[in-house]
Amino acid sequence: MNTQNISTYTSNDIEALPLGTRLLRRKEVELKTGKSRSAIYVEIQNGTFPAPVFIGVNSVAWVEAEIDQWIAERIANRDARLGEAARGIHQKGANGRT
Repeated sequence: MNTQNISTYTSNDIEALPLGTRLLRRKEVELKTGKSRSAIYVEIQNGTFPAPVFIGVNSVAWVEAEIDQWIAERIANRDARLGEAARGIHQKGANGRT
């Protein structure tokens, strides 16, 4: 783990971020995900939600692209489950059962 103080970073130490990368404060994350503050922190501890980045002594924020990816994964999981359910319905219908 890099233990450099943030003030000693050089441009060579920091990965370039795409333009438009935005940090979201907790309230924005709550609104965007529909999750409560406590649910967000429980899922961070469980490793199932993006961790925040420190932006100040007592301040954190989340990378918007990571939150968007988390949302996209939830949608993809739902769509996969719905697809499996639809396939199951079609298979039952093909066997003469409804």
